[in-house]
Amino acid sequence: MTSVPLGPGGEFDRVRAIAAALGSDARGLGDDCAVLPGDRESLVLSTDLSVEGVHFRRDWLSLEEIGWRAAASALSDLASAGAECTGLLAAVTVPGDASESDLVALMKGVGAAARHAGGAVLGGDLSRAPAWSVAVTVVGRAARPVGRAGARAGDTLWVTGALGGARLALEAWTAGREPGRRARAAFAHPLPRIAAGRWLAAHGATAMIDLSDGLGADAAHVAAASGTRLEIDLDRVPLAPGAPDASGGEDYELLAALPPVFGEADAAACAAECGVTLTRIGRVVAGAGLTVTRNGESVQLHGFDHFA
Repeated sequence: MTSVPLGPGGEFDRVRAIAAALGSDARGLGDDCAVLPGDRESLVLSTDLSVEGVHFRRDWLSLEEIGWRAAASALSDLASAGAECTGLLAAVTVPGDASESDLVALMKGVGAAARHAGGAVLGGDLSRAPAWSVAVTVVGRAARPVGRAGARAGDTLWVTGALGGARLALEAWTAGREPGRRARAAFAHPLPRIAAGRWLAAHGATAMIDLSDGLGADAAHVAAASGTRLEIDLDRVPLAPGAPDASGGEDYELLAALPPVFGEADAAACAAECGVTLTRIGRVVAGAGLTVTRNGESVQLHGFDHFA
């Protein structure tokens, strides 16, 4: 039986069941990216699906924003592997009442995200369907790909950027309000941290993951894959303006485990070179699972689960 070291949750129970059913027909499941080793560089691949009514709503976002967001979510997986972007493929389902210009607008967003990451649109597929969906497969290369399984006791935990902005936007829309400019941008126009991911990989990152499912869920995946315990201090976690906590998902920032020698001067160098802050939020210790504290008290930090 193929074992997939993932954190708890209904979605991940299904991944484990799929892996068990596939057995030797599958390999490397459970990481952000598939990695195919090469002589000098590894080929890095990932795919991500955005579905209307689940990941986005047309009354919240323009079609160009929907395309950008769909591509950025997949490109964020390349960032977590420390990979540069070669390009992407987009498979789009289009509802019958959509026009050609609607489709072009969505693909303009996909193309803009690919260009921002240093790649291009390499191909894809089109089909008619009851609703919009965008499946993006990204292709990249890495000299030293980083996965979830390398965190070791003694490492420190760092996060890029600030968390909680996307959740603020979602809460505003759900309540019938228009979100603030920064919160809306966090949800509609996330920036995959390609440059930061490559920098962290080059400077010794032992494990990385993007925070698409939320800090709690994704940190638990690193702990499970690495066979260690992660300890996170919520008082250290950088929050977007107005965000009450870091329990939301879809921030597309990076959580990285780095060697004990990595310090604040290194974090400042990362910020100067990559244009994004890097904040220490915890550590890796012997054991298993995830411990989260606030004001010294243990708390639960939940993430997003499609099948909860």
